Amino acid sequence: MINPLPRLPEFQFIKLDTLESTLQFLIENSDAARPYLGGTDLLVAMRDRRTHPKFLVSLSHLEGFDALTFDAELGLNIGAAVNLNQLIVSKAIQTHYPVLALSARQVGGYQLRNRATLVGNLCNASPCGDTIGPSILYQGKAIIVGPTGMRSVGLNNFFTGPGKTVLSAGEIVTSIYFPIPPVPQKGTYLCIGRNKLADLAAVGVTVLAHPDDTLPSGFQFKIALSAVSPTVIVVEEAQALLAEQPISESSFEAAAQIARQNCKPINDIRASESYRRDMVYTLTLRALQQTWLAIQP
Repeated sequence: MINPLPRLPEFQFIKLDTLESTLQFLIENSDAARPYLGGTDLLVAMRDRRTHPKFLVSLSHLEGFDALTFDAELGLNIGAAVNLNQLIVSKAIQTHYPVLALSARQVGGYQLRNRATLVGNLCNASPCGDTIGPSILYQGKAIIVGPTGMRSVGLNNFFTGPGKTVLSAGEIVTSIYFPIPPVPQKGTYLCIGRNKLADLAAVGVTVLAHPDDTLPSGFQFKIALSAVSPTVIVVEEAQALLAEQPISESSFEAAAQIARQNCKPINDIRASESYRRDMVYTLTLRALQQTWLAIQP
């Protein structure tokens, strides 16, 4: 009989004093070592024997990794070790990036969010990751260090497939940077799963919008779809339609239909392909309507 609650495989937990020594260890053991923050996804994968690292290399104690800083001119920087509950209660995030806080609330329960981090959620690169869509639409950038030094990568180019990113061997994300968003900007994140408590999203929709006098419609909308393709989809065709056409219920319906046509869902245990397509239309339309009501003077 298969043990439904297998033990974790044996591993060594590595905690080094500096970022330099940590990177060196990761480079020298690139095939056997994994960076470790909250472990909420990694430990489950190890338990289920989907990954078999010999070393878990701690990052959360490294200098600056627990910093969450905001500057009214420069923007927001969220260190790799900042957990999701810290993100949710941040006044700067509630004020300037509220949809990021809203999406973080959808990740697991309170206890799990005390361990889970934004960087970990992004680096896990699950297509149904709740925080990915808002992070992309807020124009987030991953700050990466590795063997060749430091680089930044826009999150719109960070994900390459389910569980895959542009990170190379020995590279880690130290923080996520967000520029100052337009003012006023409104938005929402809507998702649906099999239950209301701590379930993975079967469909997720993020919408942000702000006034823009340079566009024929007078408003710029951004739309991202989660859990319905190998990576999060930014629905540029629907965004273009809402930039060009007068804002109305019919234009929202047309944009939602474009989103439905552009998604690439699968059948799995959480939802069928056809159900996901229908929910993309419904949630996109609902998110556009809610955002429009919120942004009205």
